[in-house]
Amino acid sequence: MTITPEQIDIWRSAASETQHLEFKEAKNQFDNTKLYRYCVAIANEGGGFLLLGIADKPPRPIVGSAAFKNPVEMAAKLFTAVGFRVDIDEVQHPDGRVVVFSIPPRPKGTAYHYEGAYLMRAGEELVPMSEDQLRKIFSEGRPSWLENYSVKGLIAQDVVQLLDTQTFFDLLNLPYPTDQKGVIARLISERLIEQVENGFSISNMGAILLAKKLRDFPNVSRKATRVVVYDGESKMKTISDITGEKGYAVGFKGLVDYVMSQLPQNEVIEDAIRKEVKLVPELVIRELLANALIHQNMDIEGTSPVVEIYSNRVEISNPGLPIVPVERFIDGYQSRNERLADLMRRFGICEEKSSGIDRVVEAAEFLQLPAPDFLTAYKRTVVVIYGLRAFRDMGGSDRIRACYQHCVLQWVLRKQMTNQSLRDRFGVSDGSANTISQIITAAVEQGLIKNDPNAPSDSRRYARYIPAWA
Repeated sequence: MTITPEQIDIWRSAASETQHLEFKEAKNQFDNTKLYRYCVAIANEGGGFLLLGIADKPPRPIVGSAAFKNPVEMAAKLFTAVGFRVDIDEVQHPDGRVVVFSIPPRPKGTAYHYEGAYLMRAGEELVPMSEDQLRKIFSEGRPSWLENYSVKGLIAQDVVQLLDTQTFFDLLNLPYPTDQKGVIARLISERLIEQVENGFSISNMGAILLAKKLRDFPNVSRKATRVVVYDGESKMKTISDITGEKGYAVGFKGLVDYVMSQLPQNEVIEDAIRKEVKLVPELVIRELLANALIHQNMDIEGTSPVVEIYSNRVEISNPGLPIVPVERFIDGYQSRNERLADLMRRFGICEEKSSGIDRVVEAAEFLQLPAPDFLTAYKRTVVVIYGLRAFRDMGGSDRIRACYQHCVLQWVLRKQMTNQSLRDRFGVSDGSANTISQIITAAVEQGLIKNDPNAPSDSRRYARYIPAWA
């Protein structure tokens, strides 16, 4: 690729830096070690270009760079340091000299490192790649856990006895075939089973979705969802500890019903009438359970999705750290297990369009519950849903978290947060405007939200707010 001044200007016009494009001023020099680390990080993220002599903030003026006056010599040093070739071009732009490093992508199944550190970028920083990311890279080209066989050497009758094929066709809204061949053909077409020389093999995907009894599949049974109910707000006393028996798809309704049956009741007054309501609404439980099942890291052994029910909250967790940062759960989406997500969507269990978490946050706002808490623990992703709590009883972190989530939800809905909309979210009167302003100010100071630059007025009373990353 011949890099011209015109190409430099095209790159400069990009809305922001991407994983394939990095700008650095480097007017006089650029540290060799820093260069090696950037080349490794960019290669690990699919390759791209590192440009020296350009400011990294829009409108990205060219400042010119005097670094690396001998590109041939530097290319040789780079190869020795990182173990792969990086082409270096000097481009004489009318506004100054630009040095362009063309960095190739890493080979499939391989991650590059510099002095033992497997690097990637996180904003302006270079950070080590997570264990999950490395495992995913090293397994490229190999069958995923879901595609591996769970049991082999079966006859057609064995398949039908082990898998709940009737529910499978019901979930797809398809008539049940008139003969066994039709059933087997459909399972093969969905890649849930495969016909091999010595009979049929059921994949882990087929087993984890459709198993009548997960214990019939030893390498899959450990993925069964566990529901633990505690007495009170701590783990000190366990009331029950139950592990699911059916596959995720055929047992999903039963799982939701069981969790709902174990939730504590809250007494509320509605239209002057006392009534009992569950700690958390069913819609929230359903959406979060579906997310936990679909987005778990199947490669982590010896652990499964877990539902923990306390007197004042529900915690739903799944193995693996999230692909999308927790602060972007509302507006972002990326499936870790695409085929699993696709089938669960077609079964009507989830929607593969990032609407699940939106619904959870919307439900919390509608019912004026504390905002859900999205957390990461050791090799796990955790969502905490709290029961009803009056605004006066919410702590500062609860209020700021609710403010941020409300702001993101408004952004997703193509609206902007205001003092009024946040008062409505908390269910407080106009007289609480100053208190709400304090919450907004705290969220701004923490870098969670910011003033909408396109707002028509500078008045604090009519100020509008958007997420800090928007």
